[in-house]
Amino acid sequence: MVVTDRSTGKTWRHGPTTHPGWTASTIKLAMATDILRRQRAGEISLTAANRHDLDTMLNFSDENASDRLWKAFGGDDQLARFRDVFGMTGLHFVPGFTDGTYWGFVKCTTDDLGHLMHYVLTRSAPDDRAYLVAAMRGVAPNQQWGVWAAGAANRPGDKDGWSFETDTYGKHWVLNTVGFAGADERFEVAVMFQVQPHSTIAYGAHTVSDVCGLLFGVPAPAKITVPTPDG
Repeated sequence: MVVTDRSTGKTWRHGPTTHPGWTASTIKLAMATDILRRQRAGEISLTAANRHDLDTMLNFSDENASDRLWKAFGGDDQLARFRDVFGMTGLHFVPGFTDGTYWGFVKCTTDDLGHLMHYVLTRSAPDDRAYLVAAMRGVAPNQQWGVWAAGAANRPGDKDGWSFETDTYGKHWVLNTVGFAGADERFEVAVMFQVQPHSTIAYGAHTVSDVCGLLFGVPAPAKITVPTPDG
């Protein structure tokens, strides 16, 4: 996990924050940020349908909306921008999938997610930042865990990701969260958890949430909504 205090500029890390792990749906925050940045620069134009897809992708992590936005606004080329513009230098496609490269076949590091959150809060255009912050604060119940566990008094917002993966670690759940908490979005938080094989999605969600909650004085177990395996 990586926590940055934007007031002091200090960053605290725990665990192997440079180790690559599956991004799951946290990559959707990078997609949204990139699309808004390019639209503001006049490189692309967004239709009403595109904007609705942005809303649902961030709100309840809509997979179909994410697929449409991925195909409409650059596909594979987006990853180079995420690395160069957002500082997600460890971001890469995982080879070996029969249907090629895709937003769901990606790994990054916890530091990468921290850099992404820092970009959103400090370098996005004010209107885009306001949109992203509001969207992350207004997520549907299936994303009300992770940084959300900081509690209502800290006005948290997050983009969570959860997926069941098969790799050299075994068959296992991945539970990730990236977001902010505190007055004026003071604290940036990113956590990636590669759950032990044979453990559960509920265990992963509660573990990540309790870690985030304890940072902000919320007793464990934090009150959260555990996402269902299919979203």
